[in-house]
Amino acid sequence: MTSNLFIGTSGYSYGEWIDSGFYPDGTHSSNMLNFYTQIFITTELNYTWYQMPKALAIERMCAKVPKNFKFAAKLIRTMTHEIKKGFWQKEVLLYRQGIEPLIQSKKLLCILIQLPPWFKRSINYRHYLAALLDELAGLPLAVEFRHDSWADDKVFSELEKRKVTLVSVDEPNLPGLFPRLDMVTNPELFYIRFHGRNAKGWRSENMQKQFDYDSTDQELAEWAATIKTAIMPEARTGGIFFNNHVRGQVPKNALQLITLLLKERHRQKTQKNQKTWTAPSSI
Repeated sequence: MTSNLFIGTSGYSYGEWIDSGFYPDGTHSSNMLNFYTQIFITTELNYTWYQMPKALAIERMCAKVPKNFKFAAKLIRTMTHEIKKGFWQKEVLLYRQGIEPLIQSKKLLCILIQLPPWFKRSINYRHYLAALLDELAGLPLAVEFRHDSWADDKVFSELEKRKVTLVSVDEPNLPGLFPRLDMVTNPELFYIRFHGRNAKGWRSENMQKQFDYDSTDQELAEWAATIKTAIMPEARTGGIFFNNHVRGQVPKNALQLITLLLKERHRQKTQKNQKTWTAPSSI
């Protein structure tokens, strides 16, 4: 069913990507997006989590990328990690204004609501998340849970009703973490994030340790098969992003998955042809 598949990385402006060889030596951060768009057709905007997006800056960014390029914009942290009671509704309006150029230029893949590990499924947080989704209604939304208390059929049913995407995650198998679920709650969009499986560094509170991981060929091959058979048939569009960026593993792993998906598509097409082709009768 998926007709549009966008595979890229979480952010693109990393100095260590010069050391890994992805960017040429001497590349300035202001030129990284230009190089990036020669390889990938989508990225997650990390900076919109740290600061309120400004329409003018977003407009300039949109002008730098190809017509078919898409951005996934992270929701600002003051609505997910540092919630300001009594103020966050006003910030929703400011955020909407800031990302408006993405909407007008048709370059918005979705808004990523990245929730912290301590955001448990309590009454207060359930009510807050419902109110947040109400305020953001009309935008394409994807929610990433980091606590396993949200792995509940009632939650999935509510997301389906609202047509909000549940983010699937590749991360360590640790107690309390939201599990990997190959579930599609929105027929318009599926969303997968690869954080890496560095169990030792995951709870170190050090991003350089947490996301230091290089996905293996086997791990990516298993994902490619699952994406093609279980996930892509359920949604019209897909977004897949790699976040294990510490030593430049991200671009390599993303390109590996793209290659695997192309091979998987070729294999399935070949199998289909083999099933439908009939040898000519002998004379």
